[in-house]
Amino acid sequence: MILTEHPRPSHTFVHISDTHLPGERSPLYGSGADADSNLSLLLSRLVSSGLRPDALLMTGDLTDRGDASAYRRLRALIEPAAEALKCEVVWVAGNHDSRAAMRTELLDSPSSADPITSVTWFGDLRVIALDSTVPGAHWGELDDAQLSWLAEELATPAPGGTLLLMHHPPLPTVLDLAVTVELRDQPRLAAVLRGSDVRAILSGHVHHPSFGTFAGIPVAVASSSAYGQDLAQPVGATRGQDAAQGYNLVQVYEATVVHSVVSLERGADVGEAVPADEAGRRIAGRGIGWRGQR
Repeated sequence: MILTEHPRPSHTFVHISDTHLPGERSPLYGSGADADSNLSLLLSRLVSSGLRPDALLMTGDLTDRGDASAYRRLRALIEPAAEALKCEVVWVAGNHDSRAAMRTELLDSPSSADPITSVTWFGDLRVIALDSTVPGAHWGELDDAQLSWLAEELATPAPGGTLLLMHHPPLPTVLDLAVTVELRDQPRLAAVLRGSDVRAILSGHVHHPSFGTFAGIPVAVASSSAYGQDLAQPVGATRGQDAAQGYNLVQVYEATVVHSVVSLERGADVGEAVPADEAGRRIAGRGIGWRGQR
């Protein structure tokens, strides 16, 4: 028998960002972009796919203006989906969020303006959520207290490594205007991360998929489920669009972490559509078995 080059992933996550639910359900910014409908469609497709992720990783801008009503609608969408998927949810704050309302409406915690951070374990894999938001601003920053907390947490390596979640990506901006809302003082974060067990940094904020490295660590940015950015504009211009929405599928292996962009839009079939059971039969018929599977 021929074995596959890699086994099945040890962990699978769904990385969703920038859901931007408004206070009252309505299209965003006078457009046709319906954040509630887009998220509902995304979740329904996930549930019907049969995927069993370890968690939904929600990397910020959960609401558009931090309204309590928006967090309640978000919770009413996410929690039933997570229950059907049999997975956890990790929440990250974004610059459009309210720390106080997010705590009371999503986390069942007392209201507070303090940064929202967390550590969640999935077997031997650690997921750390930072809060890169600056209340009242749209650019991001990590203060001394958070960086010290992160350094102390990372001082003890996780057997399976660490995934780091934060809203503002520590990458160069693709759109010129985004320099006004980028993560500031990035070298300070790099100093904490160098030599650590962080295997990937997952972010959102910019409404388009983007990939790079930071302090030698791969960075993956998910698009928005609400609306995307049109990167085919003239150089220097910015245009949001009711298109290019999606999420990232994150699969963790022993030696790598794979991030795959999944589009909310679906087109007509091209070539043969092969059901899962038929794919399995064809793989077995070629004499191929999954490495590590008994």
